Amino acid sequence: MTSPRLTSLSDVQGHVREPDDDQMRLECGVFGVWNAAEASAVTALGLHALQHRGQEACGIAAYDGQLFHTERHMGHVGEAFSGNDLMHRLPGRYAIGHTRYATAGASVIRNVQPMFADLEASGIAIAHNGNLTNFRALHAQLVTEGSIFQSTSDSEVILHLVARSRKGSMEARFIDALSKIEGGYALLALTNECLIGARDPLGIRPLVLGDLNGAYVLASETCALDMIGAKFVRDIEHGEVVVISGQRTIHSSRPFPAAQARPCLFEYVYFSRPDSVVNGRSVYDVRKRMGARLAQETGVPADVVVPVPDSGVPAALGFAQESGIPYELGIIRSHYMGRTFIQPSQGVRELGVRMKHSPNRQVLAGKRVVLIDDSVVRGTTSLKIVRMVREAGAKEIHFRSASPPIKWPDFYGIDMPDRDRLLAATKTMQEMKEMLEVDSLGFLSVDGLYWSMGVGQRDPVTPQFTDHYFTGDYPTRLLDREIAEGRNEPNERQLSLLVSA
Repeated sequence: MTSPRLTSLSDVQGHVREPDDDQMRLECGVFGVWNAAEASAVTALGLHALQHRGQEACGIAAYDGQLFHTERHMGHVGEAFSGNDLMHRLPGRYAIGHTRYATAGASVIRNVQPMFADLEASGIAIAHNGNLTNFRALHAQLVTEGSIFQSTSDSEVILHLVARSRKGSMEARFIDALSKIEGGYALLALTNECLIGARDPLGIRPLVLGDLNGAYVLASETCALDMIGAKFVRDIEHGEVVVISGQRTIHSSRPFPAAQARPCLFEYVYFSRPDSVVNGRSVYDVRKRMGARLAQETGVPADVVVPVPDSGVPAALGFAQESGIPYELGIIRSHYMGRTFIQPSQGVRELGVRMKHSPNRQVLAGKRVVLIDDSVVRGTTSLKIVRMVREAGAKEIHFRSASPPIKWPDFYGIDMPDRDRLLAATKTMQEMKEMLEVDSLGFLSVDGLYWSMGVGQRDPVTPQFTDHYFTGDYPTRLLDREIAEGRNEPNERQLSLLVSA
């Protein structure tokens, strides 16, 4: 058979960026609860805490002991799951939920999760954070063998693999499906008998276990546990599958060969909420350490340290404390910019940055400003902010990034542009400085980021974290990408083994 050809990252991920888009989209958030009163209301609260991980769509699947009930909506959690009738719409003591940004599959309702299917033994709903790097290869073979897909999301592949498995129990069928997928993922599955949670073998995507008055909770981040008043129990380990059933029975297994954990560094740089604890590390503390190390590596005489809010705030605090330069809020962020705001012309789009960020002229005028942001992607938004600060009267602008230069795209759940559109991949430091119109430019080093994580330097042989966006060292095979670039053209028998092994 002929495998589908993919021509760009937007093809791999199923959508195309807007021309002026210069932000990394958040991945997705998953939340599940087993045997709790008003489970869907608890899930809605948990998803609200995870809203930062995906703001395009959300959904909840609940089980009342006899029937599954599902709702999926475009938009924010608060818009979709408010009202006193939620428990009437989604009854039961068992539920999972998902908040989404489309990193694989277009942004349409049929791609919104959780995805549900009726199997011969049970219904099953699945919520997935991450990306499968062999999705297209699996999808092509499943379609050839008769599978009918209702979406373009990579998550639906998992449902088909579970349905095709001939293993005896739902747990075994789920593990059988996991054995065929590659990439980064945190997965939740709800059946009429159990709640299943799984984390990819490298632990790229996070997943935690909590306790809500005797009910077990699974969530992408600890901030979701805090929102509902649940106690943190532990992280789900890399490659671990947990099955929660009965009143309070939890079974853990490690069905795949042991591997060294390599959690995603961008959870700490950008994605996770600062009040979360990810893999035992406070995100807030790590970001402050990043700022302190950035001051050590790229210090400059200045009058004021100013964060690009909100994600640059902890690093700016660390930079200010380490350097002794006063910290000030020189940029004020509006939290009320409408999600559906229409930008009808290029001129209006150019003003869009001012809807989110406004200069505090009293802080900036006549000052030598150290401007701290979490990262630089394409540089277009950074340039707009620099110009805004300059127009507010700043005498000098020294731009500092609290992460290393981003030089490589991601395929594990982060929406990054193709490599030829990443600023640091296409320009020298001097060229970036000139493009951003700043007096100086500095980035945190890769070893500095590892130091901020408390592990000293990066081990070049066995890196402790997933860091390919800085180093080009991808932690897994990228089968779909290899096929797209013509470097791997598996034959029909090889593809068949992907789904039948």
